[in-house]
Order: sequence, then structure tokens, then C-alpha cells
Amino acid sequence: MSTRPPGPRGEPVFGNGRRYSRDPFSFMSDVADAYGDVIRLDLGPRETYMFTNPRDVERVLVSEWAAYGKPNLDDAVDDLLGEGLLMSEGDRWRRQRDLANPAFHARRIAGLDDAIVGHTREAMADWSDGDRIDVQLELARLTVRVIVTAMFGTDITEERVKTVQENLEPLGRRFEPNAIRAVIPSWAPTRENRQFHDAVATLEGVIDDLVARRRGTEETAPDPAGDAVDSPMPMDLLSILLRAHERGEQTEGDLRDELMTMLLAGHDTTALALTYTFYLLSQHPEAKERFQREVDALDGDPTAADVRDLTFTDRVLSEAMRLYPPVYTLFRETKVDTRVAGYRVPEGSLVMLPQWVIHRSDRWYDDPLTFDPDRWAPERAAERPRFAYFPFGAGPRHCIGKQFSLLEAKLILATVGRAFDFAYEGPDLDLRGSLTMHPDHPVPMRLTSR
Repeated sequence: MSTRPPGPRGEPVFGNGRRYSRDPFSFMSDVADAYGDVIRLDLGPRETYMFTNPRDVERVLVSEWAAYGKPNLDDAVDDLLGEGLLMSEGDRWRRQRDLANPAFHARRIAGLDDAIVGHTREAMADWSDGDRIDVQLELARLTVRVIVTAMFGTDITEERVKTVQENLEPLGRRFEPNAIRAVIPSWAPTRENRQFHDAVATLEGVIDDLVARRRGTEETAPDPAGDAVDSPMPMDLLSILLRAHERGEQTEGDLRDELMTMLLAGHDTTALALTYTFYLLSQHPEAKERFQREVDALDGDPTAADVRDLTFTDRVLSEAMRLYPPVYTLFRETKVDTRVAGYRVPEGSLVMLPQWVIHRSDRWYDDPLTFDPDRWAPERAAERPRFAYFPFGAGPRHCIGKQFSLLEAKLILATVGRAFDFAYEGPDLDLRGSLTMHPDHPVPMRLTSR
């Protein structure tokens, strides 16, 4: 038996990079269908191995997670996120994770329900019967406001929200798969790199402004979640970091990296999950009607307590994130030589765990391309391997904001769903890859008051 996994033959110089760059989604699906559980790819200077079996996902993310580190895929990622929670490693990551945990305490997160619903109602105040909105843009603006309130402990002006949105485009372009860009360092003075660095500088200015407004109030300002964790001091992430800074435990650079990570990762994935959920509901009238009946039965605005009973809404959201996972592949790097399914994976190799492929595989799901929220009924879900679904990652490095994101998404779905019907009026959904998976065009929805 060969110790070298099978994989597609690449072209000179570029390997498989140009095909992956043209359409990462079809490329990953095609090679998974052709080569099975462990696939060797030529995507750049390092050997890359794609794992498509939930058994191996569990191994990388949970049982042997310490043997797989966070890779440095692109020096532009360092420029953007630095050593925030998403990218840090080892003792630094553990220290920062422990520091941030109180901001994501379950009781504190539940106490944010009023703020989330309030921001949603403010957004809907600008919507009217018959309006045609770009739902992706509207939801991204909403989730920026929510994350700033929840984790920065303050509000953000409409002008600053627009500034954030305007600068996401050059950031996203920089991380779209591109075989040529992969060999161009971020410091090279290309037009794209200049636009990227200008966008980073602008976002740092937004963060500086938010931090300046909070300095001096980190021990006294009211927490948007109230006294949910029985603390006399605010427990939003920014307050926690500022107090640690005063104790000499955080540098200005630490603050910048954690807050940039939270601002971007904390709003983008939730906005995308909601965008795909509204899109799928608009394409499936029967499911939309069941969803509307469930949220209409609520007594007033939804609360964190109500969310526990929104079982069909939960299934809809899970199914949307299965079909359209905002994070469509995870990357790790092997710290030691290892063997997976009988194949050798050398130290220093890049490992891909593609949610896009595994979530849509007929090995784990019946009729996998069909939108079927009831596949998340407990008896059906129990039939599948646990790691056939991992939109938030898994193991010690699972997304720290998972519970917050799920609560936020369900509250927004319920609040909007009670007020408006929505019909998609755009082209067939086309996708582009970057750090996350985005629609490659506006997502227009026609609103009808309910």
C-alpha cells in the first residue's frame, strides 16, 4: 500500500492552484468524489492534504488537536488579525481565551437578547412594505451594531458602520484564492495590496475610536447584558481587555488584535448564515410557512428563553449552515509526522477540513443538496457521525462565539420573520471564496409587511 495519498495531477509551476482559484467549491467537491478520504493537493509551496471523513475531522480538531497548529497561510492574515484569538497559538492563545471567556458566559449572552432585538427593530424601521433590499448588506450592518454593543460595550454611529462595510470589500478581495497572489508578499506595492493596507488602517481607526470612548469607563459603564454574571463591573470583551491592560497584562497591540478579530469575525459569519437562511426560506415556501407559524406564536418580541422553544427555526438555521457554511474550510498545520487512514502526512504539511464537502456528502446525508430542515430532528441527526457537521469548528479551538452567534441569529430571524415576508428576486446564487464564503452579487429581497 502506498504511503502517499492520491490526488489530482497539477500543471507546472501552479500545481492545482489555478483550478482551485477559479472555483474552490467545485474543485473541492470534484477531488473528494474522485479520491476519497485523504487527498494530496499541490496548492502552493507546502504539501496540502484534504481530509473528507468525519473520523479524521474529529482526530484533527479534538482527540489529537495539539498535534495540529494554526498555519500561517498568508502574511496578509497577520497584517489583519495579528495574534488575536483566531490566529494565536500555545500559551498566548490559552491566556487570551481564558481572559475572554467571561464575555461569552452563557448567562451574559442570554442577557443580550434585548439589545439584539432592539438593534433589529431599529434596522427594520427603515424597511417598508414593498421595499427591495440587499439582505446581505442590511444584515451585515445590523450584525456590526450588535457585536459592537455586545463585545465593545458601546454603540457605533451609522457613519462608522458604513465605513466598516465599505472597507470589507478590499479585505475580501485580498483573501480570494489566487494562484499568482499566493507568491506575492503583502508588502509588495501592488494596487491590491495598497487598497488592502488602506482598508486595514481605516478599520484600525474605527477600533481606536471605540476604544477611546470606553477608556475610563471599563469599571463603571453599564453592561448591555446587565448583571448576568453577577459582576459589579461590565464584562464586555473590551472592558475585560482594558482592565487587563491597566494591570500590565495586555499591550496596545494585544488590544488591537483581539478587537479587530472580534469586529470582523464576530459579525461576518452571523450575517452570512442569516443571508443564506433567508435565501433558502424564500426558495422553499412550505418551510417558510412553518417557520412563520412558529415565530408568530411568540407572545411579543422574542427572548433568550423563547429561543429554546423555536425548534423548527433551529433546524432551519442548522440546515442553512450545512448547505452554505460561512466558513467553508478549516486549515491546520501538522506539528509532527502523522499517519491518517494509512497515509503519511509529513510535519509542516497543510491540512484542509472542508465543511463545504463534508456537509454536502451523500455518504453522511440523504439527498444532500436538498434543503430539508427536518433532517435535524433528533432521531435523524443521531444517525450521522458527529463531525459530519462542524460549522463552528470543534474541540478546544471551537469558535468562542458559537452560542452568542446562534442566539443572535435566531432572535434576528424571529424578529424579522414576525414583521415581514420576503421573496428573493436575484439570480441563481453564485458564491466566491475568501476568508469566508460570500455571495458573488447582491442578494435582493422584496419585503411584504405581515
